[in-house]
Amino acid sequence: MPEERPLTIKDAAAALRAGTVTAAGLTRDMLDRIGKSNEALGAYVTVCEETAMETAAAADRDFAAGVDVGPLQGIPLAVKDIISTKDAPTTANSRVLAPDWGGGIDAPVVSRLRAAGSVVLGKTTTSEFACGAPDPDKGFLIPRNPWNTDHTAAGSSSGTGIAVAAGLAFGGLGTDTGGSVRGPASVNGHTGLKVTFGRVPKAGVVPLGYTLDSVGPMARSAYDCALLLEVMAGYHPDDRFASHTGVPAYSQALTGSVEGVRIGVATPYFFDSPELDGEVRDAVLSAVEVLKSAGAIVTEVSVPYAKLAKEANHITLVAEAYAYHRQNLIDRWTDYGKFTRPTLVKGALFTAGDYAQAQRLRTAFRAEVRKVLAAVDVILTPSMLTPAERIDEMDMQKRMLGPGFTGQWNLAGLPAVAVPCGFSGSGLPLSMQIVGSPFAEATVLSIADAYQQLTDWHLQVPPVPELATAELVA
Repeated sequence: MPEERPLTIKDAAAALRAGTVTAAGLTRDMLDRIGKSNEALGAYVTVCEETAMETAAAADRDFAAGVDVGPLQGIPLAVKDIISTKDAPTTANSRVLAPDWGGGIDAPVVSRLRAAGSVVLGKTTTSEFACGAPDPDKGFLIPRNPWNTDHTAAGSSSGTGIAVAAGLAFGGLGTDTGGSVRGPASVNGHTGLKVTFGRVPKAGVVPLGYTLDSVGPMARSAYDCALLLEVMAGYHPDDRFASHTGVPAYSQALTGSVEGVRIGVATPYFFDSPELDGEVRDAVLSAVEVLKSAGAIVTEVSVPYAKLAKEANHITLVAEAYAYHRQNLIDRWTDYGKFTRPTLVKGALFTAGDYAQAQRLRTAFRAEVRKVLAAVDVILTPSMLTPAERIDEMDMQKRMLGPGFTGQWNLAGLPAVAVPCGFSGSGLPLSMQIVGSPFAEATVLSIADAYQQLTDWHLQVPPVPELATAELVA
């Protein structure tokens, strides 16, 4: 009998060790589904079929020989196309980036995943240079939400988010400068972790905001994100921002309990915003009640300067991005997408004084958040204002000027995880965000995992026709 297709890395790893599936079978299945769905969903820019199947076959040989290098062995994953890999070009979904960018070398984070036995399926769609919105005139596939392809998959780690949700990868890599892991996780209905700044090396990653960028795991579950982070995290000499802080066994810290955990619900700005969709608010507050019923201690907290911190993050991001792109914007203006150009050039409109003031606010905000996190273990907010927007109704200006719930934590450099917590009346995923102290990834993942042991929102599969059959031949 065919084996039921595993949904999570954890389940796939168990099935591989039980011998009910093979790495080659899992990889072939993923590649076939990418072939059927990618044109409609726009998840992958490049598919590395040959090297993926070679790696999967090697994993199967290792299993047969009794060699087991860990739970990612034989697991098919996706890599965002601003992260360098040796077996595919890095384009940043742009006509501007040099064709040989990255030198055909794996970024350290990719090397670590390969060393753990992972199978790299290919490179996934991103907003151009991880900012702006997709420009259909530049020839790249438009990323679409697998729950409703008229709606956005969010950005900038769109493709990895689509791949995880639609079953075109078990997990993968995204980057987050102002919410680019958590946004796609939120609207596509899976888990996404923005790590502490410096927790994962970002050498070999096309920069957006030098002092904000992070590389984070994206997967169905918090447990899967923990498995990925155990491999991804740790110091690397090629990243001057990389931390020497030791890497714990994150998956072993997931106890399934929130008994006595102190959760601060950040009501001002985050829950009382007039722009917050009512279904999002209700779903997140219902999730809070689940955690409270499981033994968490829930209190209301206020996060000072939350609005200003969102704005300071944006100023910092566009100023640092403009510094990287300045000469190309002068020389190759029309090669950039029509939505990317205005985002990047905004960096030229802020003064040195504006940037300095944003950094002063960053210092003050960090201090205030530190005080809040001295009284609670985590801060809980919605991940996004609304469910996924329609692609033809996306308003980048409104998004930049309106409230936002993710960029503050990039400014402060804190870990934050987006966790599915329901669906809208129109069938689109909803999400909550759990924010922790520096290097407290184990804490935010543990709370997310405990919630996911009590609910199954993260295991829901979108109605993509090719995903309707749930059988896999080993």
